[in-house]
Amino acid sequence: MINIFYRHPLSQLKRYRRFGGYFSYRAMIRGSRQMREASLQLPPIQCFAHGLPVYFLTGKNYLYQTLFCIRSLVKLSNEEFHFILVDDGSFDSTLVAQIQKQLPGCTIVLQTEVDKNLQQYLPPHQYPHLHQKRKVYPHLKKLTDIHTLTGSNWKLVLDSDMLFWDTPHEIIQWLQKPEQPIHMVDCVESYGYSKQLMEKLSGHPIPSLLNVGAIGLNSAEINWSALDNWVNTLEEKEGSSYYLEQALTAMLIGEQKSIVLDKDKYKVNPSLRDTTALHHYVDLSKKYYYTQAWKKLIS
Repeated sequence: MINIFYRHPLSQLKRYRRFGGYFSYRAMIRGSRQMREASLQLPPIQCFAHGLPVYFLTGKNYLYQTLFCIRSLVKLSNEEFHFILVDDGSFDSTLVAQIQKQLPGCTIVLQTEVDKNLQQYLPPHQYPHLHQKRKVYPHLKKLTDIHTLTGSNWKLVLDSDMLFWDTPHEIIQWLQKPEQPIHMVDCVESYGYSKQLMEKLSGHPIPSLLNVGAIGLNSAEINWSALDNWVNTLEEKEGSSYYLEQALTAMLIGEQKSIVLDKDKYKVNPSLRDTTALHHYVDLSKKYYYTQAWKKLIS
């Protein structure tokens, strides 16, 4: 009763206020529905078997964002891309048909293939904490499900809630010749865990402000046994966190020489006034994303 009549309404009220009030919040939700509907009308984008590979973890709730992100990238580049869409567990025949229609030539990785790879490369009896956490924390699949796929060791994974506004030369150069990790810079440090604990577990300094909106890693260099231990110990010591995947990635990269994308060119949580190469729409910038940004892309 307390949850129904007090906690839930209070939480919703705080959410309304953060986005400018009830009507502003409803406009954002309405914009997201319009964006989803508009995604069905986006023209097909041809994918190329030997194009630059770009990975997305996506599904029913995110495909419309994935399509807009891909559209914005292709629109601003003369490169040929090969998009690999990895099932987050929600793919069905209707969704697959839509992907095949709108992204002809792309690779679709279904859950059956993901499960087979996990059993082969990350057997549950050896990595129990990764498997347990993966069931309740989908973000972890950006590591477990994508980096157990066969193919090139270096993989660039993009979040769907992003749009490109200029040619991302640094990302394209990395895709052409990946030699070290690449990542975005966050607007605020969001690891969910103390750096002291992260550094103690990983054995090396943790990079500041790492953001995984665009993240390139070498699958062959991921220490899965360490990851399994880190997941368990981090949560045991400091509880669960929405940012666990970002923390784990920062621990994996550590003090490796990496390509750190310019935070003013590859913007996390952009404002209305930002005109940069890539926008990652997190937190309050989602309001602009849903009500205006995607509309500019197709205008």
